Amino acid sequence: MDAMTISVSERAELRSAVRALLHDECTEADVRRVMTSADGFDRELWAKLAAQGVPGLLVEPEYGGVGLGAPELEAVAEETGAALLPAPFLSSAVLTVALIQSAGTEADKQRLLPGLAEGTAIGTVALTGPRGTWTADAVDVRAGADNTLTGTAHYVIFGQIADVVLVIALTDNGPAVFEVAPDAPGFQRTAATVFDATSPLSTYTFTATPARRIGTAGWDAVQQALDLAVIALAGEQAGGTRRIFDITVDYLKTRIQFGRPIGSFQALKHMAADLLLQVESATSAAQHAAAQFEDTQTRGGAVALAGFACAEAYVETAMQAIQMHGGIGFTWEHPAHLFLRRARTGLHLFGDSAAHRERYLLTKGA
Repeated sequence: MDAMTISVSERAELRSAVRALLHDECTEADVRRVMTSADGFDRELWAKLAAQGVPGLLVEPEYGGVGLGAPELEAVAEETGAALLPAPFLSSAVLTVALIQSAGTEADKQRLLPGLAEGTAIGTVALTGPRGTWTADAVDVRAGADNTLTGTAHYVIFGQIADVVLVIALTDNGPAVFEVAPDAPGFQRTAATVFDATSPLSTYTFTATPARRIGTAGWDAVQQALDLAVIALAGEQAGGTRRIFDITVDYLKTRIQFGRPIGSFQALKHMAADLLLQVESATSAAQHAAAQFEDTQTRGGAVALAGFACAEAYVETAMQAIQMHGGIGFTWEHPAHLFLRRARTGLHLFGDSAAHRERYLLTKGA
């Protein structure tokens, strides 16, 4: 995929436009309302994001998209993460689109990408088995010689509402990409119990389910799509880390104890300084991974670094933010737990920190 290059100022304008929309349409009250709704996301807001080009950010222009690259994806993801956007951004706009573009034929792209770019179709990818390692050896669905699928896929993001369903299944020649119709016989979706209601997950069960092969590519195409998904997730984590940090600093400035703001106490100053390092490190790691995506020699290490650095920074910052808020931080009414829930979920999505660290070390020859 040859992504369009835009200037730094144009990228900033894109990011600012998304931030402004989410500021108005994805408030904390909106997040709480949407995450308990039947679909788990706001279709009207998704349509407005589509008007800005967000679902079609990675889709090439000839298929109705914007055709931008990883740096723009990461910039937008920082804003969706800061807003805790409950929407199929990672599953549909990133993973599904990237997989179709890396594995699909011309006919596949013409058939599937326009609807995803418009936001009228919602996509997802059923990839990993119950171990949730997001690696080729964790695929738990097998394809028969007649292209029927049997097995289970777990941790399918926004799996209950997806109408473009891609499945990674094992063939005699290794993993391959298949498409399953939403109403295909032998296809069952089960909503999973989740810790973070803004990121609904499903389990898919296939019993001799008829499927269509997407292209002829194997795991390399899947890994490329996963790398883009990790970059987007890292961007969301960097944005969420910064947002909960800002909320916490504002609280330290306004909460008065013993006649002065609690932010003036040395212990809390030190904690805030440490968290600022987490924020800046996460942002740098995510942006570096995006910048290196087109370079196949450095991509793997940069993506792996962002995979564990951003996830861990988000969890640490969210946990410390709750502590620094005191008792109010532990209440359901305060937003701090929403960030912690999102952070905890992201810690295992598309591979955990141990897997990312191992990949990083391998790229360095360790």
